[in-house]
Amino acid sequence: MSWKAIGIFDSGVGGLTVLKEIVKTLPQEDTIYFGDTARVPYGTKSPETVIRYSHQITEFLVSRDIKLLVVACNTASAVALDSLKEAFPIPIVGVIEPGSSRAVSVTKTGKVAVIGTEGTVKSSAYTKAIKRLSPDVQVVTRACPLFVPLAEEGWVDNDVTRLTAEIYLKGLKEGGVDTLVLGCTHYPLLKEVIAGVMGNEVLLVDSAEETARTVAGILGEHDLLRPVAEKGNHHYFVTDVPAGFIRVGNRFLGGELGDVYQVDLDQSLIKGEGADEGE
Repeated sequence: MSWKAIGIFDSGVGGLTVLKEIVKTLPQEDTIYFGDTARVPYGTKSPETVIRYSHQITEFLVSRDIKLLVVACNTASAVALDSLKEAFPIPIVGVIEPGSSRAVSVTKTGKVAVIGTEGTVKSSAYTKAIKRLSPDVQVVTRACPLFVPLAEEGWVDNDVTRLTAEIYLKGLKEGGVDTLVLGCTHYPLLKEVIAGVMGNEVLLVDSAEETARTVAGILGEHDLLRPVAEKGNHHYFVTDVPAGFIRVGNRFLGGELGDVYQVDLDQSLIKGEGADEGE
């Protein structure tokens, strides 16, 4: 049982930041990553559509015999997590609860900011999760949509990115928050710029790091961890031509992406493409 892989899915490449933290925390584990690149983004879709997509992908990953599923997508975590937990008999972890829990445990002033995409901010998923854990915490949210294309372009530390961060984050800093949740899987790539704008007195909470800790804890509780002497293998599936995913994915993972296979979820056809193509 403990030799099965961890399944991870996202609407695109952003969830690779979650994968990266899981691999760092649990290098002995096999992973299967699924990016729904043909249907990205999820934030503009109806909840019903996101739930349908999430079930399709989970069925595909469960058919490959995973032992735990990580929903590494803020939108899918916000709208599909409960439905997935009801439908599938494996542990399922989203990215919202771990980040929210960490924010509540570290804030000293009780003022927490959450930055994310328009869809995540509109869903109020982080605000609800934080308030469930601690009703007295004040939560301020800010949509930072330009951070996603900047991260994918590899503009993680230049004048354009710094100026964009200053415009988005100025009000949050002036509002006296002491904790800032990176509520989008792309945002860890911009962590240094965001930290530079917010200053040393504001603690950044990386939902990807917290999710990896949660995964390690659940696998440990269920006695599903592989022996630490093992070395994990990593497999990647996408729903669109792999070239673009490979190019941006190498940026996200530091050039460690392996072969990427294209899947037609309706037909369950799989086509392979090497990691060096599309470069």
